[in-house]
Amino acid sequence: MSRARHGEAENPIVKVLRLHEGARLPCRMSDGASGWDLFACLAFPLRIEPGGRAVVPTGIALEIPVGLEGQVRPRSGLAARHGIGIPNAPGTIDSDYRGEVRVILANGGDASFEVRHGDRIAQLVIARVEPVSLRWADALDRTERGDGGFGHTGVGNPDEGPA
Repeated sequence: MSRARHGEAENPIVKVLRLHEGARLPCRMSDGASGWDLFACLAFPLRIEPGGRAVVPTGIALEIPVGLEGQVRPRSGLAARHGIGIPNAPGTIDSDYRGEVRVILANGGDASFEVRHGDRIAQLVIARVEPVSLRWADALDRTERGDGGFGHTGVGNPDEGPA
């Protein structure tokens, strides 16, 4: 029986390969959650000192269908409580990558942080990627913003803060 409802296509399937016996299958913590929690797969605890970073293995590899990508994003609770983030967020997992999913964690807090086996360390969001073609151009269409850079999309002077 098809899971499709109201004319919707079935959800794409992302295959997960367990690379290490202790690896956990990513899971969503609620029906409305966009991200699937990724878990640390460690033989021993890993300490990240303030200002430091570490590459944390998950013990899994993914087979993401063509046309989709995996985005590895920080967990807001880790950021708020401990200053733990992902410096390259969102990290990208391409559809043709078959290696272990590993997460770069950075400690922006003021205390050391210990990652233990089974800790939820990041979120995995699966998103569509639109195929495009890039071509050289002699000119670009003009816009009201033009070449205004960082901070220039708001109203008023960007140096004055929110309007």
